Amino acid sequence: MDILNSYYYGRDMTAINIDKPVTDVHPLADTEWHNLDISEVVSILGTDLHNGLNHTEVNPRQALYGVNELTVNSSKSWSRLIQQFQQPQPFIYILLLLGFVEAVIGSWRNAAAILGVIVLNVIINYVEELKAEEVISALAKAGTTQVTVVRDGKKHRIRANELVPGDLVLLTYGSKVPADLRLISANNLQVDESFFASFARNCTLVRKNTRLLSKDTPLAERDNIAYTGSFVKCGQGSGIVIATGNNTQISLLSQPMSARFGFNTSLTRKFTKFSQNLTYIILFLASFTFILGIGFGKPWRQMFDGVVALAVSAIPQGLSAVTTIILVTGIERMARRHVLIRNLSVLETLGSTTVICSDKTGTLTENQITVQLIYADGQYTLGGIGYNPKGTIWYSDNLQPVHFGGRFLPTSAVNTKTSGGDSYTTNNKYISHMALKECLVAGLLCNNSHLEPRGNQWVVVGDSTEGAFIVSARKAGLSQSKHREAMPRLDIIPFDSKYQYMATLHKSGNENLLTNNSELNQKSFNTIYIKGSVEAILSRSQQAIDKYGNLTPLNHNFIEQEAETLAKQGLRVFAFAKKIVAGNCNIITHDSIASDLIFLGLQAMIDPGRQDVAAAIKSCHSAGIKVKMITGEHVTTAVAIGYKLGLSKNAEITAFQGEHLAVMNDTEIKEAVETGVVFARVTPDQKLHLVQALQNNGEIVAVTGNGVNDTPALKKADIGIAMGKAGTDVAKESADILLTNDNFVAIKAAIEEGRSIYQNLHKVIAFILPVNFSESMTVLIAALIGLQLPILPIHILWLNIINMIMTVSLAFEPKSNYLMKRSQAHQNKSFLSKRLLWRILLISALNWIIIFGIFEWSYRTFLDVAIAQTMAIQALMIARIVYLLSISHWKNIIVNFQDQMVPDEDAPAIALAAVTSIILQFMFSQWSVMNTLLATTSLNLNQWLICLIPALIMIPVAIVTNQFNCQE
Repeated sequence: MDILNSYYYGRDMTAINIDKPVTDVHPLADTEWHNLDISEVVSILGTDLHNGLNHTEVNPRQALYGVNELTVNSSKSWSRLIQQFQQPQPFIYILLLLGFVEAVIGSWRNAAAILGVIVLNVIINYVEELKAEEVISALAKAGTTQVTVVRDGKKHRIRANELVPGDLVLLTYGSKVPADLRLISANNLQVDESFFASFARNCTLVRKNTRLLSKDTPLAERDNIAYTGSFVKCGQGSGIVIATGNNTQISLLSQPMSARFGFNTSLTRKFTKFSQNLTYIILFLASFTFILGIGFGKPWRQMFDGVVALAVSAIPQGLSAVTTIILVTGIERMARRHVLIRNLSVLETLGSTTVICSDKTGTLTENQITVQLIYADGQYTLGGIGYNPKGTIWYSDNLQPVHFGGRFLPTSAVNTKTSGGDSYTTNNKYISHMALKECLVAGLLCNNSHLEPRGNQWVVVGDSTEGAFIVSARKAGLSQSKHREAMPRLDIIPFDSKYQYMATLHKSGNENLLTNNSELNQKSFNTIYIKGSVEAILSRSQQAIDKYGNLTPLNHNFIEQEAETLAKQGLRVFAFAKKIVAGNCNIITHDSIASDLIFLGLQAMIDPGRQDVAAAIKSCHSAGIKVKMITGEHVTTAVAIGYKLGLSKNAEITAFQGEHLAVMNDTEIKEAVETGVVFARVTPDQKLHLVQALQNNGEIVAVTGNGVNDTPALKKADIGIAMGKAGTDVAKESADILLTNDNFVAIKAAIEEGRSIYQNLHKVIAFILPVNFSESMTVLIAALIGLQLPILPIHILWLNIINMIMTVSLAFEPKSNYLMKRSQAHQNKSFLSKRLLWRILLISALNWIIIFGIFEWSYRTFLDVAIAQTMAIQALMIARIVYLLSISHWKNIIVNFQDQMVPDEDAPAIALAAVTSIILQFMFSQWSVMNTLLATTSLNLNQWLICLIPALIMIPVAIVTNQFNCQE
């Protein structure tokens, strides 16, 4: 659990105790926040509109209001134990009935044996349920939403469950509202409140505002409040926390949360159904045996004992419990490999994945982005790596360093009227690099992120790509804070993959302008900065700035060639532009920047492929899994990275661009999605259509995504995968899996662990069914032909205990190295394949021979039923231990196979189970107390040696049965 709980990449602000329960009564529960002016809200909560809370106030508030988490009323341990008897498990009711009859007729030992089977099953289910709940609870905490708050006047990233009333929270595009907020700013803020749709509004996408509302405004129409659980689908905003945890509206409006926990997946339902059906079959066989025996004149008491033994031995009581244990173990293993499961049903699909559609940045690449080359009416090379602002910008023509002195130089330091007008220059040393400066300033201001030092390194608070633009400007001596102070932001159009750009509006001043609009000259003006794809910026630009700051006609072809040259080097290329607007323009729209942009330059950054991704992709190819890149990047950049990572098994990478997909019909898209490896400049709708096309072709598709626009594809995919660090909250909520390290290697690990789960489930079936089948058929045959029972009901109780120890150990089997060396798309087929049925019949037949053979020989030799039964059980269990080892990773010792297992900390589980079983079996026959309780007797050395003979027989049989692979 420590591994799951350690998933947290935010910054600790205070020593908050997040295990403290939520306060039952909210001191401010009756406050009408929507009817209060913002100043009153600030006064009541004792906070500050600009600086937020002081860090010293956080702990006292948390003690008063509790942790920002929804809680459930947990059942007490004893009541949950009792509830196990109330579960609809037919075999429990059958066994209870049989036990009652045994008690009535005076067979107290058999009645006790039956009761023991029931209690054993209840305890196992109880323990695995607690374990499953612990895992799910840890997963929930590990996936806690991260939020941006202002405390002590600085932005910080913290876990949402650390919020307290009075906190100042910043909302951005794609984020989840972490608590109930009274909004204090709303910039085109639109919030998805779909959880209110069932009882409130017709429209789930709500435009928020900050205006004061009347007291009687209905809850769903309080648009100045953002409610917990909603998502920001557009714009930005900020708000003050007014309610947390169980005091939020989502908690108050919803039904009380059930304390009953269920680890309910299609796999567990499948095995539960299988167990129930088998129970009914056994009940029918038992009834048929009893009636047939009576018809042949057998004593009813003898037949009834046989029926009891048959029922106790045949019903696979622990199958569903072991299934859950395997799933829980698999989930824990995935967590250790940076994979968090959000949707348990995906466990059944993981191992059958045939196609992975991955984005590029951060998943296939390092996400340690560095601007290396800039084109701004000249080429510039940047030194330094990562987010360390130390580095030099070199002008490629004369290899001279360029630096703007570490101080803010206003844009108007060079004033130029038009492309043919007079230039007004200063004595600035770097006057010949004004295009570069404009390009760098655009990267600073059209930016929602910032840098801050943590320890011995610089980190980006926000988007990693935007962090790279800040670093490149810092290397030229430009300060983001001073530029923001000099040119405050008035409005923003957040990045949208549909438009492929982001724009911000800034207040500028009264200067001579870079514009052809004579009406704006010598008047107050504002500036729009835009960054985005080369295609999006160039299509809206007509002019460019030269290196002296003059306006010149834009040569589109030349810029496109420059961008193509940079992209062929595997660099991501962004274009920058600006537009001058009137000083009274305080709002921008997409129409505002549809044309007349002034092109500033290109910044090309490197995001190297992760070193271990190439090996992971190769492993996926070996496993029959195709890997495709679906990205918004330039096609040349994407293909260059694809070649470096070995994305295609063939030498050639077939690539398609979004503009090509847009004109294809369904048949052409189905063909393209099969042959294509790279899909570039793809829109969200096209990504969704690609996923659908793959599914229509019969593929099991896993898709990665980070943004709001990725959510349709994530939901449509068989397996939706979101990045735990870089992903938006909307994407995380839509996904089945979170990658805590944002690494493609973790996807490969998830598939591998998914296959391992199926491997172990097949092993459990291959072990438990022959065990139960052989025991039950032994009893059935003995009862029908009138032989002395080789094993009594009390013996079967003991065998069930040992069998459960062995079966549970299979849940911890380490994965084998062949799991990612062949296609396993067949995994959704029936577990009881023909090969597995042959294995079950062969092992069951051998067990019958062992039981009857040893029992009959011993009885005839020693003329003692107790000795014969004891030897038969010991011989059976010794052979069973050999069989267990033969289907485990220890089979090299047993059958000399060369299938080596990957080292794993769970590897000793089988050995421990085998040793424990041997010790218990020794006690079974050699301890006088056990002899009395279980009607056994001590064995001498010769008798023990005879019991070892079946183990020698089991080895060649195991060699044969392993040809019937238990994973198929």
